Amino acid sequence: MQNQNVTQHTHARQVVLTRPLAQAQDFARQVQAMGLAVAHFPLLQIEALEDNTALIAQLGRLQDYALIAFVSPNAIDAFFRHMSSLPAELTFAVMGEGSRAKLAEYGVNDQTATILRPRNVRKTDSETLLAELDLDALRGRKVLIVRGESGRELLADALRAHDIEVVQVAAYRRVKPALSNENEKHLAQLLENENDWIITSSEALRNLCDYVAGLNLIDGVAKMQRQHLLVPHSRIEETAKSLGFLSITLTASGDEQLLVALQSRL
Repeated sequence: MQNQNVTQHTHARQVVLTRPLAQAQDFARQVQAMGLAVAHFPLLQIEALEDNTALIAQLGRLQDYALIAFVSPNAIDAFFRHMSSLPAELTFAVMGEGSRAKLAEYGVNDQTATILRPRNVRKTDSETLLAELDLDALRGRKVLIVRGESGRELLADALRAHDIEVVQVAAYRRVKPALSNENEKHLAQLLENENDWIITSSEALRNLCDYVAGLNLIDGVAKMQRQHLLVPHSRIEETAKSLGFLSITLTASGDEQLLVALQSRL
């Protein structure tokens, strides 16, 4: 991991963005437009697969599927990287506002396609997506789930339990970034002040805890637990509480709601 600060203010509260750097730029600009200082500290790295044969094979069979479900915006990016045009009348499913917005970047919206998504924007995941699906209508048909190399099996298992044929295909991989000496110093510096951390996955939060534990700082874990977290999902909130974090703001799904929460702290 290279040094990826946008702005460093050692003695001022900062908004720490923990997404992969390439995915955080637009959000960073919006945060800075609010007059807030931004620091980048990616807790996850998204990498393309070395072999996309399985994904590309499924892209040629999209009309075989009654539903195409994306587990994340990364899955959508990987999917469209290999698509020149979409067949007509496909039905998509996404788990949050970030994925809905990502589909829109590729011209897929409620006017051009059927997009199913959870109505409860404070709990956007497999469970709430399942509540939106007509499982009886899908019985005996095929569903494609586009995902990372690993992830929760709840959606696939629930669909199979209703006699729905499920094909899961990996489109990318998540990697825990390696810390350089410079990044270790940056992390230690961030912990010296109480900052606002944008955390968009439980995996990223666990990586942060691993990094801090490896620094061997005096009161490092306590300093980390006093950081303020903004999280867009109740499952991340539950993870944060289990890891001892003391200040957590749960927002609705989507970057817009994270920005609203930041604005309320000004």
